[in-house]
Amino acid sequence: MAVGYRALNSNNGDLNVAVGSQALFSNKAATANVAVGFQALFSNTDVGGNTAVGFQALGQSSGGSENVALGATAGGALTTGGGNINIGSGVSSTAGASNEIRIGDDQTATFIAGIFGATAPSGAAVSVTAEGKLGTVTSSVRFKDEIKPMDKASEAILALKPVTFRYKKEIDPQRVPQFGLVAEDVEKVNPDLVVRDDKGDIYSVRYDQVNAMLLNEFLKQHRTVQEQQKEIDALKAELKEQRAFIQRVNDKMELDRPAPQTVLNNQ
Repeated sequence: MAVGYRALNSNNGDLNVAVGSQALFSNKAATANVAVGFQALFSNTDVGGNTAVGFQALGQSSGGSENVALGATAGGALTTGGGNINIGSGVSSTAGASNEIRIGDDQTATFIAGIFGATAPSGAAVSVTAEGKLGTVTSSVRFKDEIKPMDKASEAILALKPVTFRYKKEIDPQRVPQFGLVAEDVEKVNPDLVVRDDKGDIYSVRYDQVNAMLLNEFLKQHRTVQEQQKEIDALKAELKEQRAFIQRVNDKMELDRPAPQTVLNNQ
């Protein structure tokens, strides 16, 4: 179905929907595409399963399938990548990217219902990079190299200065008391323990790394306590032997002591 000036202009494919001037303009053999808006999916020729809604949405895509773009020029930079979801005006994955989800561009806050109060008893915590990429921290050995004991590297945390604080009112109107660290202070101790924003400025603390270092220091102290306990147990055993020896000596002295004699007075 085509509605609009030169929509599906070159089409030989089936099950396509084009609504808008020059929507799916270059389409030839591709099927199951939906394009709504001026020049939406303009360059698409032979790949199917794309959905583009908005002015020039997926306008340059020519070799990628199963992309979804919602918003003016959404997915505008995509050319050959497939399986992407781009939502928002001007939001786009890079030319050959695949299987990405990009939502929003210049927004300053995100609100998603159904998360707070919904318990997830297992799984991994989600992290976000300064570029806005969401993901989880992996821990399996198959993702790591240069593995070696932490040893003394964790001693840096002994110089950290935990503080109490409240966020500024514009961040937290309720001014709830908080406990943590000041990132600038942490950076002076170990620059690898801070997170920086997209401008390179200090932003936060890598608390998960601090926790790992705390565990290492705890285990070191635990081993020290165990060694000290062994020494204490050995000293106790030695003291017990000494007491037993002293008791045996005392008992022998009692046996060897002459019996008391009685002197008679005949006067």
